[in-house]
Amino acid sequence: MAEWDLTPKIGPYLDRHLVFPLLEFLAVKSFYDETDLLRGKLDILSKTSMVDLAMEVHKSLYPDLEVPTSLKERRVQILNNFKKLQAETEPALKIFEKPEVTEQIKQSRDSKQLLEFLVKEHNFKPELVDTCYKFAKVQYECGNYLGASEYLYFHRILVQSTDVNYLNGMWGKLASEILMQSWDAALEDFNRLRQFIDESVFGSSLQTLQQRTWLIHWSLFVFFNHPKGRDLIIDLFLYQKQYLNAIQTTCPWILRYLSTAVITNKSLRRNALKDLIKVIQEESYTYKDPITSFIEDLYVNFDFDGAQSKLRDCENVLINDFFLVACLEDFIENSRMMIFETFCRIHECITISMLADKLSMSTEDAEKWIVNLIRNAKLDAKIDSKQGTVVMGVETNSPYQQLVEKTKMLSLRSQELKSSIEKKKKSLNWGAADF
Repeated sequence: MAEWDLTPKIGPYLDRHLVFPLLEFLAVKSFYDETDLLRGKLDILSKTSMVDLAMEVHKSLYPDLEVPTSLKERRVQILNNFKKLQAETEPALKIFEKPEVTEQIKQSRDSKQLLEFLVKEHNFKPELVDTCYKFAKVQYECGNYLGASEYLYFHRILVQSTDVNYLNGMWGKLASEILMQSWDAALEDFNRLRQFIDESVFGSSLQTLQQRTWLIHWSLFVFFNHPKGRDLIIDLFLYQKQYLNAIQTTCPWILRYLSTAVITNKSLRRNALKDLIKVIQEESYTYKDPITSFIEDLYVNFDFDGAQSKLRDCENVLINDFFLVACLEDFIENSRMMIFETFCRIHECITISMLADKLSMSTEDAEKWIVNLIRNAKLDAKIDSKQGTVVMGVETNSPYQQLVEKTKMLSLRSQELKSSIEKKKKSLNWGAADF
């Protein structure tokens, strides 16, 4: 299954702390050599301050060798630096813990005014802002993500968006929330970072593209863990042009995750599927896997045997994908429904044994599954148990229903158009002010 593993493609776009959970997952799956994975972990840990964990991995990798003295010396240096920065930030922490300061932070919307208030009322030293950032970075590198998140929050609310560390702090805060599995906070930080990237003017369009590409990869942690994630990923990756362009330009493998989100999303699937198929066809020369091929076979080629074969491969892909393993049951259930619906559009009378073959199920299981589907989805169909067939009713959409279907996404598209016009107006006004 290493053939379909995307870790080597995704890893370069993640922070090394975010790569570590992926390597832990691969170690359980055992389709890579254990020694190679341990070497990979040690290489990642050597570039962080998680020295104790690096020592453990070193012992597992080289049980007959002593832990290098360089690691022991580095541990002492890290602890000394940690204690030094902790002592330096202690006055700031005492100020932030005061009830009146907490209340002021909640009410304040301007970092400059908040800083002035802290300096004037609580004798806060402005240089402590950068010290908070440094201490947050040290805590993050040590694996103390809660501490890092708290200090990065203090840093963000006290600096202007033009500060040299503002963007880095936002990335660090997002990573910290992801690693603590605080998905609501992570989504909030993701949206804040996305807005900043979309509204900022970087040195070149290439830099903007790089920022969006990193954000796309980091978002997978949020979208496949947050309850609303599978709705949000469709909106961002499929209907926000700048992000779809980034996927098509730099990371077409993200189509695996977009396809899975569409397949498992019953409420948005019908409308999103048409647009997804177009993108998959456009990118089929650069990226293909069993999941994108399943959609092509079913909706472009109408190859039900090919789709059935791909569905088995899809199961293996999902089981061995860090982000998608939790989607397996939803994916198989919805994929079978898609095969059934597509097959029924072509045939009015279908034998249950044939359907069972197409759905990779036994005849008894297929009959039960179809009965439940007809009952729950309110399909216009009847089962003839004597003949062993499913008889489909002829479904005709009224003009009203057709109009509703076509205008479902109109509100979303209108919002996109409005925000696009506003951004253009802002950029024109900004440019005019310079002259």
